Amino acid sequence: MTLIVTVLTACNAPLAEDPGPAIRQVMADQEAAWDRGDIPAFMNGYSDTVCFISEKGRNCGKAVVSANYQRNYPNNEAMGDLTFAIHEVIPAGPGFAWLTGTWELQRAADTLGGGFSLLWVKGTGAWKIVRDHTY
Repeated sequence: MTLIVTVLTACNAPLAEDPGPAIRQVMADQEAAWDRGDIPAFMNGYSDTVCFISEKGRNCGKAVVSANYQRNYPNNEAMGDLTFAIHEVIPAGPGFAWLTGTWELQRAADTLGGGFSLLWVKGTGAWKIVRDHTY
């Protein structure tokens, strides 16, 4: 009887808080920082242990990822106007979530775009990206 009560109690346990709104806010903050040309503020959404994976390879560590952004986007003209479209935020266990979406970068000379999947972890009070697969 105790096992049945335990199982029923576990089934009625409250679900963890929906990570979607907080993560969507981080993404909105990143988009705004990018559009102002502020790469350090854009990087606030990343954990110190982030790995960025793209067709160009895999780079790990916040400092390395930040240096790559600064090298590839040295000024506001190169950075352009960034827009994210978030498709879904899926809880992936306590303190983890997956996000998928698309990005578009409009610049005077061209428009770039693609997709991404991001693995998020909730650290001390804040959600941070630990894996960024952008294509």
